[in-house]
Amino acid sequence: MHRIIIIGGGAGGLELATRLGETMGRRNQAQVTLVDRCRTHVWKPLLHEVAAGSLDTEAHQLEYAAQAHWHHFGFVQGELVGLDRTEKTLRLAPVLSWDSNEEVLPARELKYDTLVLALGSQTNFFGVPGAQENSTPLDCLEQAEKLRRQLMQSCIREASKMAEGKASDGVHVAIIGGGATGVELSAELRRMETAFRKFGLYARRHGSDINISLIEAGPRILPALSERVATTTTDLLRRLGIHVFVGDPVTNVGASEVTTKSGRRLPADITIWSAGIKAPDVLTGLDGLEVNRLNQVKVTNRLQSESDESIFALGDCASCSWRGAQFVPPRAQAAHQQATFLAKALRARVNGRALPEFRYTDHGSLVSLGGASAVGSLMGGIVGGNILIQGLLARFMYAALYRKHIATVAGFRRMLVDATVHGLRRIGMPRVKLH
Repeated sequence: MHRIIIIGGGAGGLELATRLGETMGRRNQAQVTLVDRCRTHVWKPLLHEVAAGSLDTEAHQLEYAAQAHWHHFGFVQGELVGLDRTEKTLRLAPVLSWDSNEEVLPARELKYDTLVLALGSQTNFFGVPGAQENSTPLDCLEQAEKLRRQLMQSCIREASKMAEGKASDGVHVAIIGGGATGVELSAELRRMETAFRKFGLYARRHGSDINISLIEAGPRILPALSERVATTTTDLLRRLGIHVFVGDPVTNVGASEVTTKSGRRLPADITIWSAGIKAPDVLTGLDGLEVNRLNQVKVTNRLQSESDESIFALGDCASCSWRGAQFVPPRAQAAHQQATFLAKALRARVNGRALPEFRYTDHGSLVSLGGASAVGSLMGGIVGGNILIQGLLARFMYAALYRKHIATVAGFRRMLVDATVHGLRRIGMPRVKLH
């Protein structure tokens, strides 16, 4: 059978594997295989909630092996390290044990007829001195969990100082980057602080003990959204007691402070970097595959690599033109649209038919502000303009995006069961993870 290998089990890659498995895999029309270095999937837009402890990862992880069994595709654990386009062979690194670095699986090679790269993105530190060494990014579940532990330990440490009557000015958190991740995380930390105070893990006093600074190099936060949304969000963040600094790029990240271009020095017990992304570095050395300056694979309007018609790319690791000089933005909705497109295009390719062209539609964006609030613009690509929404309605629609993702990869009935179970679990559990 025709061998289709998808590298990367993020939102786009997992959705594509599921769709192809349900159509071509179920009918033995193609052998569909998903490759990922991890064993489980967590929707990346939720990582800020993992970092703040408000999302139970055990309840929201999806196991690739189980998904593959239920939806008629194969799963191979491994990390892509090499590619031979002539032999149509890809190389995977050995899989090591997380606790002892013992080799669990050896290095392997896989043959493909069609290869889909859905590797997502990683943090771009832009060469800022000290950024990589002294800040924590939010690229994966492990980093989000590490950040959550750091935040909790810092809060407990400061609470102990206050209980002993020692001087303390609270925990200082610097979030570098005013995009969606930075904004959502800053708001979610306020929710974390409230829960910690409620359960006695932080000092019980008035005011805010977590000092949050959100630093954006550009003239406003949320540069990918409209100015109206950015202004509204800035006002809401400042009401939450979050210090918002714009137009002042970070020039150095130290172990305990952040320095900006204007000379401002902000204390930082914890620094989080969310200032930009690029595609994984491995893409720059894949047998002459053409990439741009952000390591993204250059693709045609059929999502085919410009270098090789047997290779496709989608999501954050693909550079696809849109509206002339613009490019499809690295958003979850783009990955979803591209996965839906490729599920049809690859069936056409296997059956010898001409490939259609991909067209991206911007449906707007939503940003969570923690608790029962959100803000964003909707229907931008449908009505020709942006509709600003905020509050409970926006929060409901933000939550619906995740449920739509679960329904896509697991089915509508399982999504309903999943939502019911999670709702019941929250009745008897703290709002944030306390361990």
